[in-house]
Amino acid sequence: MKVLISADIEGIAGVFHPEQTRAGNAEYERARRWMTLEANAAIEGAFAGGATQVWVNDSHGGFRNLLPDLIDARAGIVLGKPRTLGMMAGLEDEPELVFMIGYHARAQSRGILAHTINSFAFARVSLDGEEVGEAGLYGALAEERGARVALLTGDDVFVEETRPAFADARFVTVKTAHGYSSGVTQSPVSACETIRRAAIEVVGQAPRDRLRKVPKHVHCELRVQDTALADLFCQWPTLERIDGVTLAFDTPSVEHAVRVLNSLSAMSFMLR
Repeated sequence: MKVLISADIEGIAGVFHPEQTRAGNAEYERARRWMTLEANAAIEGAFAGGATQVWVNDSHGGFRNLLPDLIDARAGIVLGKPRTLGMMAGLEDEPELVFMIGYHARAQSRGILAHTINSFAFARVSLDGEEVGEAGLYGALAEERGARVALLTGDDVFVEETRPAFADARFVTVKTAHGYSSGVTQSPVSACETIRRAAIEVVGQAPRDRLRKVPKHVHCELRVQDTALADLFCQWPTLERIDGVTLAFDTPSVEHAVRVLNSLSAMSFMLR
């Protein structure tokens, strides 16, 4: 049983403010340690539940936040960018299960530090008419690649909006949102223990076979934050402009949609 863990930072217990997610200040250094500890709890639980191989993918910002010297030595660590599969790099090694640790609610929701991929650029992302956040988007990619989304952690808004997409998965709520940057959290120690126990149970009870899904054509609609971004993104010849801030494109798979969105996100830095 192989497990891929994708770890973000905004959904980690104790993280509420943008400064905790950005390198260069003391609050970030503490938050990245909490992120590492929650990832480690998931790793330890996966092995205790019977996993034979585990990778943890650093899935926040520049993908260089996890502290390798604190990670369980049995796990592989996926760091740095660019990557073809972004937050799901590691699917190339065909894991049976995927965990999403420290994930957050989608853009313009009431979740803590809510956004989708790029808060500067993207206001809304939909696949085939269904609005998705990062978990919905990358979870669909994992399933397309044959992995089951088995464990997801974050705040209560994230859990509520994501549960319908992964009805068979285990969800762990580590904090409750009162707004974009406020709420009530478990302590890091408590959150880690809850995640570790959930990971043990999830791996122990999971089917041992991989999903069998054939990639299908996907229609993606993207609402951006302003018209300047739409002007820029429409330099990409396959994008259709629906209105001042809404774009659409068709792709042969979720993977291709992810790659286009990540490329547009990178393009947006031209306007910062």
